[in-house]
Amino acid sequence: MKTTNVLFEIGLEEMPARFMDNTEKELKEKTINWLEEVRLSYQKINTYITPRRFAVLIEGLQLKQEDQVEEAKGPAEKIAKDENGGWTKAAIGFSKGQGKTVEDLYMKSVKGTNYVFVKKFIEGKSTVELLPQFKEVILNLHFPKSMRWANESIRYIRPIKWIVALQDHEVIPLSIAGVKSSNITYGHRFLGGKITIDQPLQYEQLLEREYVIAVAHKREQLILEGIKRLEEQNNWQIPVDQDLLTEVKNLVEFPTVFSGKFHESFLHLPKEVLITTMKEHQRYFPVQSTEGELYPYFIGVRNGTAEHIDTVARGNEKVLRARLQDAQFFYEEDQKQSIERNIDKLTRMVFQEKLGTIADKSKRIVNISEIIVDHLGLSEKDRTLVKRAAEICKFDLVTNMVTEFTELQGIMGRNYAYIFGEDPAVAQAIEEQYMPRHANAALPESIVGTVVSIADKLDTIVGCFSVGLIPSGSQDPYALRRQALGVIQMIAHQGWSLNLDRLVKEVQALYSTKGDNKVLSQLESFFKQRVAYIMKEDNIEADVIDAVLINELVNISFVKRKALVLSEKRNDPTFKAKQEAYVRVINLANKAEKIDSVRPELFENEQEKQLFGTYQSIQSAYLELLQQQKAQEALTALDPLVQPIHQFFDHTMVMADNEMVRANRLSLLSVIAKDIKKFADLTLIQWKQVQG
Repeated sequence: MKTTNVLFEIGLEEMPARFMDNTEKELKEKTINWLEEVRLSYQKINTYITPRRFAVLIEGLQLKQEDQVEEAKGPAEKIAKDENGGWTKAAIGFSKGQGKTVEDLYMKSVKGTNYVFVKKFIEGKSTVELLPQFKEVILNLHFPKSMRWANESIRYIRPIKWIVALQDHEVIPLSIAGVKSSNITYGHRFLGGKITIDQPLQYEQLLEREYVIAVAHKREQLILEGIKRLEEQNNWQIPVDQDLLTEVKNLVEFPTVFSGKFHESFLHLPKEVLITTMKEHQRYFPVQSTEGELYPYFIGVRNGTAEHIDTVARGNEKVLRARLQDAQFFYEEDQKQSIERNIDKLTRMVFQEKLGTIADKSKRIVNISEIIVDHLGLSEKDRTLVKRAAEICKFDLVTNMVTEFTELQGIMGRNYAYIFGEDPAVAQAIEEQYMPRHANAALPESIVGTVVSIADKLDTIVGCFSVGLIPSGSQDPYALRRQALGVIQMIAHQGWSLNLDRLVKEVQALYSTKGDNKVLSQLESFFKQRVAYIMKEDNIEADVIDAVLINELVNISFVKRKALVLSEKRNDPTFKAKQEAYVRVINLANKAEKIDSVRPELFENEQEKQLFGTYQSIQSAYLELLQQQKAQEALTALDPLVQPIHQFFDHTMVMADNEMVRANRLSLLSVIAKDIKKFADLTLIQWKQVQG
């Protein structure tokens, strides 16, 4: 079967590096979807992206759609035919509408009713006819930020400069924003020139001749190979940050790796300052020894060849030297201040319009930290350290260094705290308050740092909820979801039995919405949603998660262990009889209007006595195991109840006519159900083994 090859390329002004990977991914996905919609098969799809272009090459594309035979359904037989069996106007109109005659009509039964049908032959369109429609794929790509230019109404990631649209040797006619398609593309902005593409399969090779590596992962590989060579030549260790590598590969079209150096005198600056200056401002990779000691060198990536690379390195050294001189000046000036003076300046820095200044936030962090310390029962020494860390945790926000390098907040606070003579535990906590800094990032290790970090995040979360700043959909400007996940992860990491629901209630009392049940309900739901999210990431089923989240969030690690036990039991046939017993107890207990004390003198049969006696015999041990957070053992401790429960239901009418007897039986089931639900509400689980 003959096929064709097709190339589409959109040439642009330089795109932001951070958007490029997603743009290439979406281009491939939309291309595949479009080909499915137009019913064209293909052998292979290749996508390309550089700062100045993105492109898709479709190899082995079908030359024509397959012909189709469709069956069109018309009116029911009683409408399509008259009393004499002739075709009615409805049938005749249907046939004409389908481009057929009544001779082409036939009957077919659908759910016991006969309908008129006709078969339609639809000839497939040629690929030549369909390819101009690919313009819609190009126009429907989504970008985080778009722009308009000149007099064009279109919004796009960057102004479009040229379009290549080619099927074999023929240009596919289309136009976007006044730019017409052709077979002309362009190489490197400074090293390359105009390129005429005779056929799509030449695309990648022709660009490379003009100093453009069109495949993103090849540019990344060239950068890594260049870094490796420098490591081997100089006995260096060059840590490669993946985010930085991704950004750099998307900043260049023809990467060449080079090294430069800076004066050793700058090494007295904190390591984080040097690395941040290199990575965030200049997109350089730092160089260190095999022991992790920072060397006065850096690795850069040039957008071009190795020609005159020494001159390029010297130019970059000059720029970096100026940056480091600024950093040195900021560092020295900051040390002329004091923590107390910086804290005074926080009164002029707004945190949030309705929540006051950073100074106000700091005071709330102190109060929340004290609440957490009380919950945990920490020692007086830890209490003192937590209070001091909370009092000064934001002082570095007004320093010159953090003003210039905002990503160093907390890190510079730690460094300056050491310099100003604070306790090392307090200094460490100032840095740890911002942990985890992003998803799956490191958590605080110290108790002091964990308490202050939780306090800081709870203040932001509860405060925002209190003034109506609640995340919705994809909108979460204060990153409250991420901060709530951080709180949960930290509590689990420390293994603390911290009642999060009660803690949040006490924290909410610090705000103007104290005692507002609606806000409290929203907060409780919000945190439980985050716990559910974490457990879903561990492949725990949604119904099991719902079952264990009916109780207060006392110990998040224990909640997860209970969920894992139930997730295993749902597929265990030997658990069937136990599950049925517990679920039946809970279901009937829900019919009780109120729970009174169980009165044994109202029991009318041995089964009631046996169930109550067994429950009394296992209750304390069961509750103790829950207290000790032994999930498997606690569930097993309920086993002796199973047989008495089944015997009870086999011989006892719960909803007895005698009102007192009925209420007593419901009370018996209710007290048992209440304790079972301290493990989980088993009625919320879809028991697979029961269905089997």
